[in-house]
Amino acid sequence: MVRGKTQMRLIENATSRQVTFSKRRNGLMKKAFELSVLCDAEVALIIFSPRGKLYEFASSSMQATIERYRKRAKTKEALDPPFVNNIVQLEHFNHEEAASLIKKIEQLEVSKRKMLGEDLGSCSLDELQQLEHQLEKSVSKIRARKIEVFEEQIKQLRQKEKVLQDENAKLLQKWESEGGDGGVNNEGGEKMLNYAESSSPSSEVETELLIGPPRRFLSIH
Repeated sequence: MVRGKTQMRLIENATSRQVTFSKRRNGLMKKAFELSVLCDAEVALIIFSPRGKLYEFASSSMQATIERYRKRAKTKEALDPPFVNNIVQLEHFNHEEAASLIKKIEQLEVSKRKMLGEDLGSCSLDELQQLEHQLEKSVSKIRARKIEVFEEQIKQLRQKEKVLQDENAKLLQKWESEGGDGGVNNEGGEKMLNYAESSSPSSEVETELLIGPPRRFLSIH
């Protein structure tokens, strides 16, 4: 005999409803037990009858399974629609921010070209005057900064000059303390002067020039 398909609706007859409940409950618990054994799954089953009677099955510990379920539910709740909505809003915000940044970059590019004197054909008289004022202001700032750089360089050169002057004064003082006053009154200066005089050629040196045959040397036998 072919079993017909049961319609999924409330059984009106109370007796039939109670019989069906008992059969289905036992079958459900049997399936839960088989699932836990065959698949090594943690299964917990809780059933309340229409009259409020409790039926339960747990493959390990009902309390431990419930605690595990609660922790899992909290994690799932954190990832539920509010979090997803926040992600969608963030992506939407990032998209708008990126579009705004792109628009600002384009405006800066246009302004840069105008500063360089390009694409001025579409500018009105007011825009040209404003651009001229901006350029004059920029040139004024550049000149002021250039003067500051010059003053800093001059200050550094003056400091270097002062350092060199101090070193020169120290060297001169050291040289004078060692007797090098630049004169000839000291012993070292006199020696140098005498050496210079003796080494220089004198106009008083006598030379003898003989004309004629060379002298014969007498030989003693």
